[in-house]
Amino acid sequence: MLSITHTPNFTGALIRGDYWDLDEVNQAINQVIGDEKKYYDWAGSRKRILDVAIFIQQASRAEHHVDFVANGLNKETMKQHEIVTSEKNIYYSVEVLWPELIFTVIALNDFVRLYTSKHPHPTLDVHVTTLRKFQSVVGEALQSVMTKEEHNQFMKILSSNETNVQEYAVQFVDMLNLSYIDLTKEQREKGLGKLALKLAVQDKDYHAVRNQVIKSANPTKSDIHDMSITKEYPEKIEW
Repeated sequence: MLSITHTPNFTGALIRGDYWDLDEVNQAINQVIGDEKKYYDWAGSRKRILDVAIFIQQASRAEHHVDFVANGLNKETMKQHEIVTSEKNIYYSVEVLWPELIFTVIALNDFVRLYTSKHPHPTLDVHVTTLRKFQSVVGEALQSVMTKEEHNQFMKILSSNETNVQEYAVQFVDMLNLSYIDLTKEQREKGLGKLALKLAVQDKDYHAVRNQVIKSANPTKSDIHDMSITKEYPEKIEW
């Protein structure tokens, strides 16, 4: 079963499941976001989602963490069915920074809308239902660090059509990632709810960053999603 929990220092989320759990999410993301040129105005947001999908795919290939979980079988059951097999299943996991994952589940709303706009039965599409479950599991994990009001507001926004990441300044996500890494464990735990809402509702801080990115992109007529930040991520993150 797919699960998402906090890392020990609340730096990120641990996405965990068996091969099929993780592969299902990865396949759903790739199907819904489409190919690179399909939704050009969402190119920056698409790349951020795809990066998370790649982490999940790597995890399913045992490129990150592996552990073993009891599957309910015992010697008596195996004897009864005349089988010899392991009493444990392999589970895989990977860490993703919380701001990155929160942005991902918010941005998925846009792609679900685009994907289902011409779909004959959108609510029953297997990829859409997989992504909705993924969003709900993230929301459930955040509940423990949010006030009831914060969580209700976040889930209401996430389940609505109010989110919009078209031509999004993804550099804002980098800035939140980097500032979040620099916080203490206590500051992360206390402030994660407000950070989630900051990503869900594009406030004045976001618009200030976006305006600055546009200003920097204008001289070279670059797309805003092609602009990079100067500050680098640390080589090692204390999860």
